[in-house]
Amino acid sequence: MLLPNILLTGQLYDGYDEEYDCPILDEDRVVDELENQMSEGGVIVDYHGCDFFPERWFHIVFVLKTDNTVLYKRLETRGYNEKKLKDNIQCEIFQVLYEEALTSYKEEIVHQLPSDKPEDMEDNINQILKWIEQWVKDHGS
Repeated sequence: MLLPNILLTGQLYDGYDEEYDCPILDEDRVVDELENQMSEGGVIVDYHGCDFFPERWFHIVFVLKTDNTVLYKRLETRGYNEKKLKDNIQCEIFQVLYEEALTSYKEEIVHQLPSDKPEDMEDNINQILKWIEQWVKDHGS
């Protein structure tokens, strides 16, 4: 499940942030909207933050880590304004999302994966698939 798609199609935002040039997420509405799907299990959530998602939803959390130079070029190519670009780089330098994940969930379920080059995506998918296969074996589902 790609959360940005749900946000835009479900109108789960509460205004627009002109400074960052993006919609403002209504976190309570997002959680309400996803609750039934998440309770059924078998769902992957792709989003850039996690502190508002209930811990009970996840068996594992993957945080992608990117070299700052690579990230800068990606965001610049996307046309991010200067403030948004600098803030995103700063978040990566200080590992804000990784720290957020560690404080929001049990440390043993939080893992960092590299995301610098195209090959990393394939490696990450394979790593996640291995984890899913093992989880299914261990839990008989």
